[in-house]
Amino acid sequence: MSGQPAARRTVLKGAALAGAAGLGVAACSTESKLGHAQVPTPTEPVDLGAADEVPVGGARLYREQRLVVHCPAQGEYKAFSAQCTHAGCVLDKVEGMEGNCPCHGSRFDVTTGKALKGPATVPLPQVPVRVRDGKLVAGPDA
Repeated sequence: MSGQPAARRTVLKGAALAGAAGLGVAACSTESKLGHAQVPTPTEPVDLGAADEVPVGGARLYREQRLVVHCPAQGEYKAFSAQCTHAGCVLDKVEGMEGNCPCHGSRFDVTTGKALKGPATVPLPQVPVRVRDGKLVAGPDA
């Protein structure tokens, strides 16, 4: 009988450790998702300011609005969520045509939203964008 309580404790400790390890793996899974924010794209139109602030052939990060906008040609714009599809962190910079996630190092093509470097594998969601009175407006009804 004296061996049973120790064995039972060992089994319980093992189960607890296995559960904790599983949570740790799930917390930093390499499987992409839309992140931790409830909504990775605007739910209403967002005014981003002057359209000419996005250089032709370049991109601009609007970190507070969680958006990145690319201007492939004069008067044309493409917008994407700037929220990493791995764990939901907001991109911190755009270098060349790549957006960088500071949390786990994922990189995205800001011209297409495509994930270039993991752990993210899902592209950034595209967001409607248009020019209204010289200003960029992104989100629904844009």
